[in-house]
Amino acid sequence: MKRDPGMSSCRDYAALLGEAGLAVTANRLRVLEVVGGATYPLSAVEIHRTLARSAAINRVTIYRILERLVHHGILERLSTGGRAFNYGLAADSDYQPHPHFYCTRCGRMDCLSPASLPVDTTWLQRTFPGRIDKIEIRVDGVCKDCLKKGDA
Repeated sequence: MKRDPGMSSCRDYAALLGEAGLAVTANRLRVLEVVGGATYPLSAVEIHRTLARSAAINRVTIYRILERLVHHGILERLSTGGRAFNYGLAADSDYQPHPHFYCTRCGRMDCLSPASLPVDTTWLQRTFPGRIDKIEIRVDGVCKDCLKKGDA
């Protein structure tokens, strides 16, 4: 699925790291380029597989980088159910928050247009006594590819 026009993949990753107070390292930049260049959120295994094609990188290093980037708000961790997660760019002024579709058959997660499932949090923010840091909306079902294969 292609990214919505409101979801830009052309980012200055070095600037994102610097604004978050993180050192700009080759491996952090490589992880951000893979995640930011993908058309859908990726698992750590997919990120590692992509990076390992061009240069050796330890899987534990990938997990540490992902954790740090999530902690600093550069990436978001998206639940796929169970203990697995996918990773995508975190929403900011250049990248709109949006819902995701998760295929319960093949495990692929796709970005949905922000307009496909609009969420008005105004009432929630007025009535909830705490601070809301993130709202994650995931729609589960069977993707068109699995339906074509008869996996449904």
